[in-house]
Amino acid sequence: MFVEGVKIEIVPLEFKNGKIRFIDVTKLPEELVYVETDNVERLAKAIERMEIRGAPAIGVAAALGLAMVAYNSKAKTYSKLAKELYAAAERLRKTRPTAYNLFWAINRIIKKFNELKNKPLDIIKSEIVREALSMQLEDIKNNISIGKHGASLLKDGDTVLTHCNTGSLATAGYGTALGIIRYAYHVQKKKIKVIATETRPLLQGARLTAWELVREKIPATLVTDNMVGYVMSKGMVTKVIVGADRILLDGRVANKIGTYSIAVLAKHHNIPFYIAAPTSTIDPKSKEIPIEHRKPEEVKTVLGKIATAPREIEVLNPAFDITPPELITAIITEKGIARPP
Repeated sequence: MFVEGVKIEIVPLEFKNGKIRFIDVTKLPEELVYVETDNVERLAKAIERMEIRGAPAIGVAAALGLAMVAYNSKAKTYSKLAKELYAAAERLRKTRPTAYNLFWAINRIIKKFNELKNKPLDIIKSEIVREALSMQLEDIKNNISIGKHGASLLKDGDTVLTHCNTGSLATAGYGTALGIIRYAYHVQKKKIKVIATETRPLLQGARLTAWELVREKIPATLVTDNMVGYVMSKGMVTKVIVGADRILLDGRVANKIGTYSIAVLAKHHNIPFYIAAPTSTIDPKSKEIPIEHRKPEEVKTVLGKIATAPREIEVLNPAFDITPPELITAIITEKGIARPP
């Protein structure tokens, strides 16, 4: 698959004949497993269980989920279809509270639905599907634009540290922070290297980012989260590029837990620290960011398989932290590079 002349190697979400087919990323890197469903509750569970994860991917999944509901609906009136769609939207809104793309995508589909109120039902259904599919394609195009803008910040010899997973698996198919790395390496042929953090507790960096980098033959080294200060102090990192789950207008950014610590270390070592995200991640209204807290088992075990702590110990498990704008060199979006102020 090619979009704007760029080859898309991995398409993690597909919509066909009223069903959504997605990669269950919890099975990686051991096996590449696809799941197919036409049930919105199954889709919601997939988002909650992080079978589908990454803010852009969650947003696209929600849009396709509402399209799936519309496509499969047996409703004979607008009001009955509205009831089904609003119920699905409400269920999807409850899956992950921090990622703003989720709410942006749902609101966009519902807005489109409301605009079509006076149209025949078959037209409404087809237009909802069309809107969701256009959002999926938009995300890939926006990722490529982010890649182009961000790659201008990289030069031969750079080593980029990235956190969590921001590649094809976290989007509609290209990537934000990892999309920049991909564009610089494959399209611009720049000689760069990557340091990927493992990203505890669910190891998205080790399981997913490392898998994507190896698959695409991009030179990379995996480190544990607590090695970031070490590699920076040794001069092994020249740039940091990470993704985002929500960006406020004052420049505060929510991203995977551990991002704030990396930003502090980058500031201390005078290393540029960049955020890469589509503008759909920008929350134009909120003053605060809700932080999702997840189950303690994620911390007390390795992927739920091996116990690493006493069962009785209390656990704090926020999925995200907030990085203030004074630690951010620039925010890279599909529209360009935003620098302070």
